[in-house]
Amino acid sequence: MKRSLALLSVVALGLAACSSNTPAGDESSAGADPNAPVTLRVATFNEFGYEELFTEYMADHPNVKIEHKKAATTDESRDNLNTRLAAGSGLSDIEAVEVDWLPELMQYADKFVDLTNDDVKDRWLEWKTAAATTQDGALIGYGTDIGPEAVCYRADLFEAAGLPSDRAEVAKLLEGDWAKYFEVGKQFVANSDAAWYDSSDATFQGMVNQVAEPFENPDGTPKPLADNTEIKAIYDQIMQAKADGLSAGYAQWSEDWTAAFQNNGFATMLCPGWMMGVIEGNAAGVTGWDVADVFPGGGGNWGGSYLTVPKQSENQEAARELAAWLTAPEQQIKAFKSKGTFPSQVEALESEDLLSQTNEFFNDAPTGEILANRAAAVSVTPYKGPNYFSIRATVTDALNRVESGTDDPASSWDKALEAYQALGLS
Repeated sequence: MKRSLALLSVVALGLAACSSNTPAGDESSAGADPNAPVTLRVATFNEFGYEELFTEYMADHPNVKIEHKKAATTDESRDNLNTRLAAGSGLSDIEAVEVDWLPELMQYADKFVDLTNDDVKDRWLEWKTAAATTQDGALIGYGTDIGPEAVCYRADLFEAAGLPSDRAEVAKLLEGDWAKYFEVGKQFVANSDAAWYDSSDATFQGMVNQVAEPFENPDGTPKPLADNTEIKAIYDQIMQAKADGLSAGYAQWSEDWTAAFQNNGFATMLCPGWMMGVIEGNAAGVTGWDVADVFPGGGGNWGGSYLTVPKQSENQEAARELAAWLTAPEQQIKAFKSKGTFPSQVEALESEDLLSQTNEFFNDAPTGEILANRAAAVSVTPYKGPNYFSIRATVTDALNRVESGTDDPASSWDKALEAYQALGLS
């Protein structure tokens, strides 16, 4: 099977070229004085809720200095990781990896430290650990969060448009499939100047997260996009919603998208726990946000990340210890309280401290309970092989062309088919 991205070929060549200079195992830290001064570089993206945790760790470990490098987007972080992995140097001691591009890195698992250790045994949900475990049993990532999805919404905009605004009533209003979500959206836009949701790409993400095998078969072979009727049907449904005026037309993480939180740009968002911290930051000073215990089609998981330790690190054991501490149940509950990143740790999910958590910004919504319910509603874990990220990009690029007004749905889909062929997968 051919590589999914030209970049992956570059990574492979770069790894081959630099393999003789790559530290093996944890030799770089073997026999080191555990109390010696050490600087640990940690690379994350978006909002992990770790800033206060870093301060706490350094207070408890006076010999440790943590330098935090936070990328604005997952794409920025992924590009940096791939580039420096290929170069053989420059990676942080801990690199955060998002679940959608973890399968790419699993092809180069030998370039990451095996993090298997008795102190983390049975810590995570089984499927969370399995995704970061190689066929020979090496664990290359410690799970941080998962992304059970609810619907975040502007209660004030709902009320102004004549729709129910109480979160329990909104949950009843939106209960059902995606057609129901879009139908309520048409009722909303008929009585409001705001759009129904922020982004076609984000809506596609929510829908594709309910597909068991979206772009690849379980054996890793890609599904030709031209024959992928399930994905095309989702594309067509989103394009119809766009034609009906439901989408605000933004690309998530763009400057226009960020600004729209301050000017009533849209009424709803598909909302995994980690998105709540993003909304709160972008909508600072705006009142009316709430979250409903509902999701179109039942349940879905969007996102979730891992902490890895590249073998490039000169402080592998110290980095592993920090990664283990950050992903312990107690710390992940603190991260959830800070930024809404919902824990993947078994003990954390059973904690009353988590389940009783409310969020003042979202009208004191019981976010711990809501997200626990949403996690229980997830019935599909999509298969994501090494080509998931690149194939998905051909479709999301098509959606974004229509969003930006540079193409129409039919022509943009044709371009997606051409982009898929250019990947050289079949």
